[in-house]
Amino acid sequence: MSNIKKSSVVMLGATGAVGGETLNTLLSQDLTASITLLGRRDVDAITQSNVVQYRADIFDVDSYKKYLTGHDVAICTLGVGQPSKMSKEDFIKIDKTAVIDFATACKQAGIKHFELLSSVGINKDSSNFFLKTKGELVEELKALHFDRLSIFQPSMIITPTNRYGFTQALTLAFWPVIDKLFIGSLKKYKGIAVAKLGRAIALNIVSDKKGLEYLNWKDFQDLNLM
Repeated sequence: MSNIKKSSVVMLGATGAVGGETLNTLLSQDLTASITLLGRRDVDAITQSNVVQYRADIFDVDSYKKYLTGHDVAICTLGVGQPSKMSKEDFIKIDKTAVIDFATACKQAGIKHFELLSSVGINKDSSNFFLKTKGELVEELKALHFDRLSIFQPSMIITPTNRYGFTQALTLAFWPVIDKLFIGSLKKYKGIAVAKLGRAIALNIVSDKKGLEYLNWKDFQDLNLM
């Protein structure tokens, strides 16, 4: 990776499971000229001199927009871990409104490439509230006309430990069996290890593609071969 053109990256959501793995790859592969981390709390054990952290209120653009100037890429892995545990209003506030506000500020700051952690099956016309909300978000992001917009669409994100109690424990236990059923065009529904997903999000900034791209399980595998 030593011959790549290194980008300046700003991240929102680096304290989450996927965001943390994305950051680990950015740092371990030396992919960036600089990294700016925005969040409600700091990421622990960051010692690299090219990384700066700022506390930000994700619901108040004015608390962070001054830190966006000078970056090439924005990565957003912000999201609710358990949507069923909160009201629809709060879910929209975090997973949609805060993200579009961040993206709009990034566009205004001159950022060319925006990467979003989303979900498989999103559709603005879906009858499923979760998929509908995330689909509406992507439509709003498309309207901002970034030079490049990367939408990552994982299905089951497999973490090494149970983060959310009994329901996740059950899912993690049975997923290896269910996962084998997804073949052919259904491969996009296969589970992805959180480390591989984070690595794919990080490595995707290396290419010089343009326009809108949707990435799913097969793309995650290909990126991990880099």
